[in-house]
Amino acid sequence: MWGADIYFAVEKEMPDVNLKKISGAFLTKVFEGPYRDFKNWLSEMREYVSSKGKDIKKEYFYYTTCPKCAKVYGKNHVVILAKVL
Repeated sequence: MWGADIYFAVEKEMPDVNLKKISGAFLTKVFEGPYRDFKNWLSEMREYVSSKGKDIKKEYFYYTTCPKCAKVYGKNHVVILAKVL
């Protein structure tokens, strides 16, 4: 329940690294704001997927910056990917 897997986009095989590939059909949305808004973003994403007539099989979240970097850049972008059926 409180665990997480961390995924990074890579363009080539990396020796000595356990790579996993995700595949399927996805819908995505980008959100901006403080991390405390995550619950609202998740609700909005679920409504968006539903409006497209799709069901969510799995959700992935991609934080484009760490909290410290977000302060430096003045923006915090979060991408939510919904693997859909």
